[in-house]
Amino acid sequence: MRCSLPLVGALAAYLAMAVPAAAQMRLFDTGLGGDTLRGAAPWGSPIADDRIYMHGIFNQLEGRFGDGAYGRYDAEAWIGNDYNRLWLKSEGRYNAEGRRRFTDARHEILYSRPFSTFFDAQVGIRIDADDNTGRTWTALGVQGLAIGFWRVQATAYASDSGHYALRTDASYDLYLTQRLVLQPQFETNWYTRADRGRGIGAGLANIDSGLRLRYDVTRRFSPYIGVTYQRFFGGTRASRREEGLGADDTRVVAGLRLWF
Repeated sequence: MRCSLPLVGALAAYLAMAVPAAAQMRLFDTGLGGDTLRGAAPWGSPIADDRIYMHGIFNQLEGRFGDGAYGRYDAEAWIGNDYNRLWLKSEGRYNAEGRRRFTDARHEILYSRPFSTFFDAQVGIRIDADDNTGRTWTALGVQGLAIGFWRVQATAYASDSGHYALRTDASYDLYLTQRLVLQPQFETNWYTRADRGRGIGAGLANIDSGLRLRYDVTRRFSPYIGVTYQRFFGGTRASRREEGLGADDTRVVAGLRLWF
C-alpha cells in the first residue's frame, strides 16, 4: 500500500504528457470539446466575453380594475455584450380615462455602458408618442442594483423651450418561496414646466406605486395579482380635475410577467 500513491502519481503524470488534451476530455467524460484547450495552455482558450446577446421582458402586462378598467404595459429589451448594449424601453396605458385612448406613453432608445460593478450609465432619446400631443427628449441616466438588491433607475430628460424632466423607479423581488415572489415598486415623475398638451403640470406630477404577488411557473412565465396606488400633484392634479378625474387612484391588478 505504501508504494501505491507514487505509482498513481506517476501514471497521472504520464497521462498528462502522453495523452492529447482532446483524448483526456473524452477519457474523463467532462463534456468539453477538444477545442477547449487550444490556445492559452494549459487552461484553454479565454472565455468569449464579447458575444452578442439579446433579452426582452414585459415587467408588467396587466389590467387595472377599479372605477372602470384599463390596460397597462411596461416592457424593455436589450442587445449587446457585457460592456456595450442598446436598450429599448416602452410603457403606456390604454383606456385609462375611459375614452379608449392610448396615453401616458414613453418610448426610449438608449446606449448603455457599465461604470461600476452594479451600475450602468445610459444616454439616448425618449419619445412620448400616444394619442396626446407628442414630445421628444434627450435622456441621460443610471440604472442598476442598489443596496439590498433594489433595482433602481433615475433618468433626466431635456426637451425644447426649457422643458426638463426626471423619472425615478425602484423595485425589489422578495422571494417568499422559490416560485412565489412579492414585488414592491415605486415610480415618480417630475417636470420643470407645464405641458398642457399632455395634461402635465410643473413640479412633482405623479407617483405610481404597486405591490404585486407573482408565481413563477417558469422564469419566463409568471402570472401575478396585486394592488396599485397612483396620486397626482400640482398642475397635473388640476388638469385632471378639469376633466372630471380624481387626484388619486387605487386599483386591483392582474397580469403577466414574460421573458423572451
